[in-house]
Parts: sequence; structure tokens; C-alpha cells
Amino acid sequence: MRKKVYFKTFGCRTNLFDSQVMMQNLEDFDITENEDEADVIVVNSCTVTNGADTTVRSYVNHIEKTTGAKLFLTGCGAHTKGENLFEKKKVFGVFGQSEKQKINTLLKENTPFYELGDLNFVDDAVVSEFIGKSRAFIKIQEGCNFRCNYCIIPFVRGDARSLDESRILEQVYRLSTNGFGEFILTGTNVGSYGTGEGTNIARLMKKMSQIRGVRRIRVGSLEPIQINDEFKEILDEPWLERHLHVALQHTSPQMLKLMNRRNRYESDLKLFEDLADKGFALGTDFIVGHPGETEAIWQEAVANLEVLPLTHVHAFTYSKRDGTPSATMKNEVAGNIAKERLHELTSIVDAKNLAFRKAFVGELDILVESQREDGLYSGFDQHFNKVVLESKEDLSGNWLTSKDFSVKDEYNYVQI
Repeated sequence: MRKKVYFKTFGCRTNLFDSQVMMQNLEDFDITENEDEADVIVVNSCTVTNGADTTVRSYVNHIEKTTGAKLFLTGCGAHTKGENLFEKKKVFGVFGQSEKQKINTLLKENTPFYELGDLNFVDDAVVSEFIGKSRAFIKIQEGCNFRCNYCIIPFVRGDARSLDESRILEQVYRLSTNGFGEFILTGTNVGSYGTGEGTNIARLMKKMSQIRGVRRIRVGSLEPIQINDEFKEILDEPWLERHLHVALQHTSPQMLKLMNRRNRYESDLKLFEDLADKGFALGTDFIVGHPGETEAIWQEAVANLEVLPLTHVHAFTYSKRDGTPSATMKNEVAGNIAKERLHELTSIVDAKNLAFRKAFVGELDILVESQREDGLYSGFDQHFNKVVLESKEDLSGNWLTSKDFSVKDEYNYVQI
């Protein structure tokens, strides 16, 4: 009987892609989406914060105590906590991202192993299916050349390097042929695609859009400086999702310098206002409670946030990441204060999102993803706002447009 493998994926979209690569390369195993029936569990880990490491370690301990599954660890956490978990015999095998296409062989190993592989590898995997997904994630680059003071990722993913364009386009073609219409570009720092190679992300997206079946392209997190003149030329294209996620991390000039960020608030505000004038919903990343964030700095940040035309935010309280400059900084912010600031921030952006949805006049272009337990359906529109739908027909995986919708506090509602 063939053994069943369950993939537990933590962290970012790049990890989601890597998990799909591993699933596609399994030949002698069956994939299960039920953790309880798995003979083998592959933990694709995240290590962006100490908290992320703790979450992964807790999961490993839980599985060890509750199931007899054979455990393997990969992902970014393999580089930071893999050796410790391996030495304590918490996991049978540890392997780095460069080894994922060998997974069929690795899972058949009878001897425990620890293989981190090459941190400078360039991914050449082509994924033709996404199990359990209605959207396709397209990995276009790996690594990052930025050195933000709080971030460990360049040290576990390596420096920025781009994947081969022909491989990317082949993957988009295969997935579009298999019925996927929305494509999400992902990587460690997607906006750096093509740097030093005579191309860029805007040119890649233009070529993707010419492939039959491509309906919507969404970009992962961009840096403000990466939305250059050539990128601005595609802002009116119908295939570009009307939502952009532009990473700011903070809005206080003093805090941006402490974080060793390249962006500056004045130019960020101008960029956001220009994008909002074109009808884009705008999201950002924001770290609350980084060392040195005094009450005065926070109040300055709040005043700036009130002005920014934001609709979405991926916000989190600062969590120390050992091995980074920020981890040794003084003037730490108390946890309870950081949580209060996080709540204030999310409340501001939630209100802005609601106002944006109420002000929108036009059709929602919706990709329905799945049916919920209550029988309603859930998906996202072109602004990356959640849409809940009521229908007697099965809408899963379908595209539909609707002018007739009502705005709720947390989502738009459509009755078919």
C-alpha cells in the first residue's frame, strides 16, 4: 500500500509554491489533505520571526506526541532550527529549498539525514496544477538584496536571483490550459525580478498577459522604488488586478531609518495618492513596536496613516529575530503597548477599507474560491476584497461579475 503524505505549510506564498512543487514531484506516495491519516508529514516552515520558529516547533512537538507519522522539515526554518530539531530526533530528515525536487527520493530514505543544499540555487521547477486552489502561484524569483535591520530572510533565502523567463511562461501556459485564470506572482522580493539581467517584472507581466486564458495577474509585495516608470505603463491594463501591495513597514521617517529601509514617507505618500487616483485598492506591510518606536514616533505614524489612502494592511507586532541588527537594539516597546498600537492601526485601515467599498461604483469581478461550512461561497474581487455569495448553484472556481452587491463590515455580499 502506498504511503500518504500530508504537507503542512507555514508562512508566505513562496512556501505555498514550494509545497506544490514537492507535491508534483511525488511519484511513489499519495497526497492527503487529512493530517490524521498521514503516514508522512512534510513541514514547510517559516522563520521570519522567533514567533514563527516557535509555532513550527510547537507543531512538530504536537505531531510527535499525537501521531506516528514520519516527520520531515524543509523551508526557511530548516536553516535556523533544523539542526536543533534533527539532533533532538524530533524530525527524521531536514532538507533545504534547493532539494525539494528530490522529495520522492528523500521521503524513501531509511537513514536520518540533514541536507540544507545550495542557498544560491535557481529554481527551475514547472508546476502544472495547484491542489486545492482556484488561483495559481507563480514563483518568479528567489532571495533579496535588501538588508532591513529586522529581517533574517536574505540569510536563509540568499541574494536576489531571477527564475528563467521561458520556464515562468511555460508554467503560466500549462496552468492556464488546466483552467486557471488568476495568477499571483510570488518570490522573496518579486519587484526585483530581472535586476541585472536586462528585464523587469513589468515586461514579464506583459508577456504573461498574452497567454490565452490569463484573466487576472496579481503581484506580491512590491517595494515603492520598484513601481518605476515602466511599471506605471501597465497600470491601466485590464489584466492587472486593481489592488497593489506596496511594502512600507512604517510611516515615520525616523523609524524607517532605524529599520534600514530604503523608502521615505513623503515619496510613499505621493506614490499612494497617484495609485489611488487610478482606482487601486492599496495594501501595505507594517511593523508595530520595533525597538525605538516612542510614543511621539507612534503618534506621528498614526497621523501619516490617516492621510495615506490605504485599504489593506498586513500588520504585526515586532518579534525579535535572533541574528538581526534589530535584535540588539535598545528602547524595546512593551508587548501590551505594541498590541494596543496594532489594534489602533488595523482599526484605521479597516475603516478606510469600508469607506473604499462603499464609495466604489461599478462591477465586482469575482473569482469564487470555495464553499463555506454554512453553504455560502467565498471569493475575492478585483480589489482583493472578500466577497461572500449566496447561490443554489455550485460556484466554486467560477468567475462572475456583479453590479448588485451590498457592503457589509468585513466583506461585500452578492446574492445570485
